[in-house]
Order: sequence, then C-alpha cells, then structure tokens
Amino acid sequence: MKKKVMLVFGTRPEAVKMCPLIIELKKSERFEVVVCVTGQHKEMLLQVLDCFHVITDYNLDIMKEGQTLTDITVKVLIGVREIIIKEKPDLMLVHGDTTTTYAAAMAAFYEKVTIGHVEAGLRTHDLTSPYPEEFNRQAVGVMANYHFAPTVQAKDNLVREGKQASSIYVTGNTAIDAMKYTVKEKFEHPLLDWAKNSRLILLTAHRRENTGEAMIRIFLAVKDILQQYQDVKIVFPVHKNPEIRNLVNQYLGNLERIRIVEPLQLDEMHNIISKSYLVMTDSGGLQEEAPAYDKPVLVLRNTTERPEGVEAGTLRLVGTDSGEIYRVCSELLDDSACYQTMSKAKNPYGDGTASVQIRKILEENM
Repeated sequence: MKKKVMLVFGTRPEAVKMCPLIIELKKSERFEVVVCVTGQHKEMLLQVLDCFHVITDYNLDIMKEGQTLTDITVKVLIGVREIIIKEKPDLMLVHGDTTTTYAAAMAAFYEKVTIGHVEAGLRTHDLTSPYPEEFNRQAVGVMANYHFAPTVQAKDNLVREGKQASSIYVTGNTAIDAMKYTVKEKFEHPLLDWAKNSRLILLTAHRRENTGEAMIRIFLAVKDILQQYQDVKIVFPVHKNPEIRNLVNQYLGNLERIRIVEPLQLDEMHNIISKSYLVMTDSGGLQEEAPAYDKPVLVLRNTTERPEGVEAGTLRLVGTDSGEIYRVCSELLDDSACYQTMSKAKNPYGDGTASVQIRKILEENM
C-alpha cells in the first residue's frame, strides 16, 4: 500500500525549494503525494507553482491585507488540521522557517502525524534575527521526526540540541535542485538587455527586522555605489510590503541605473542571478542560490543562519551600516583578486541532488 505524503508550504521561497521535491516524490511508486499551500504569499507563490507545473490539492488562501503573525498562525493551524483529518497522511513535510511551517507542523504534531523537516538545523541562536523565523525553525526541530539538514554544520546544531543522530540526514539544499529546472544558457530578458555592458548587481531587501532605519541605511549605501561606479546597474525586485515600497520610492525612486521592478518570476530571478556580477540581499535563499553560479553575495543582515557560506567564502556578512556596505561592495568592484576569491569559492549547499536523496531516505524508512 502506498504511503501518503502531505507537503505544506505557503511562501514563494518555500515553493522554490519544495517543488523539486514534489516532482521527485511523484516519480516514486511508493508514495501518494498531497500538496497543500496556505497562501501566506499569493501571486508570488502561484508564479513558482506555474514555473514547475505543480498542481495543488488544497489552497487555504489565507492571505489578507495587513495580516499579522497571529492571523497566519491561527488560520494555518485550523486549516491544516482539517485537511489532516480528511487525508490522514502518513507523513507531513514542511520546509524551513516560515510561520506556515511552524503552524502546519504544530497541527501535525497535535494529530500525531510524523513530521519531516526540510532544510533543518539552520541557526543564529538569536530569536530576534531573523524574526520570527529563528523561533519557527527551532520549534519545528523540536516536533520533527526526520531532519533533512543541508550541511554538516546544520546537522551538528541539531545534535547539540539533543536530536537523535539517526533521525538527521545531510542532503544539501533543494534550492540548488530548483536551479536545474530554471537556468538557461540562452535566456533573454529586457532587464538583461538594459544591463548589457555593465556590471549588474541584483538587490533584494525585505526582512521584517530590516524594515525602517536599517533599510534606509541599506538604500543610502546603494545610492552611493551608483554615484561612484558609472558602469554599475542595479535590478531591485521589490517585495509587496507597502512599508518597504514607500521606503524604496522615497530613497531610490529617482535614481538612474536602477530598475525597481515587481517580484520576478522564478526563472527570471534565477537567470538574472546567473548573469549578475554580484548579489546584495537580506534573503536566505539567495545566500544558497547565487554561489551555485559563482556570484559573490553581500548579506545585508547582522546575523545569518547560513554561516557555512561565510566560512566557505561565498558570503560576506556586511550588516546594515551604510559605510560598511559601501566599503565591501567597493572592494569587490575595485579588486579583481578579491572578487575572484569569492566567486570561485565552493558552494557548501550541495550538488543539486537533495530531492533525490530525500526521496530515497523516505523510501527506505517508511
């Protein structure tokens, strides 16, 4: 008899990393796959599903204007519980550190459903950064039965917290798997045409803890970089958050050589990463994705739950101080040896086979 595996996710980054796993699990004759999305993100989530041609079985469609963390938690907890009662899955797979992940795992735990945590073991050990993601990830780790850690360091974090070593599997990160489906050698796009013959920087900034003064400091550094380096152009896909959009328009809206655009389709984002000079971001996923294509990453945060990238040399943790951001970015723009050292560092987040490894582990253990 087939085992029923239910995957629950709700945001664009989760979808990017879960869709390759959905595709892989559906190849197996051992599993019946049920896909549930919560709609914590809406348009951005649907874009990713379309890119991978993934069809959902359930969509809780929880997103509303001004939703709070409490709103998301309550709606997901109740909605996922109802689906669990109906479907009776043998295993629920959740990903990473979102509020959807935390609430869905709690629903499964309450209903005594086995939980598998994809991208387990990342830690900053600071519950305020990233907020609330660090708490979410730690809490899911307490409830999970299978821990799919992307790196040895993530596994070590889990072991130190008392998780059984036999329940932890180092697989690499499914983010790298996703890029195999999306990056094309001959990809064409108007933004790439606009950036031709320039050094293109991809910028993203959206973290809750950066909204406000920290984000203003980031934007002031970006402004200085554009003024100093005439061969630099910047593409900035802006998050839907109205507060962030107001800051972007206020500080960057009138600058030349920056394109402020709507969130990109996944294939657009991945191919622009592959054609960029470097990436500046407070995102988690981009810290893993960009080094897969030899792109240095400046992490616009004071902490990162991905220290392996810093240790490997693919990431530089620059914080949100304008002067430090400008200094490190200038170093990469001025010093070719420094740039080559970062761009050629080995990506510690896997070889693109994480989804295959997770499928095989589940086939052997369920």
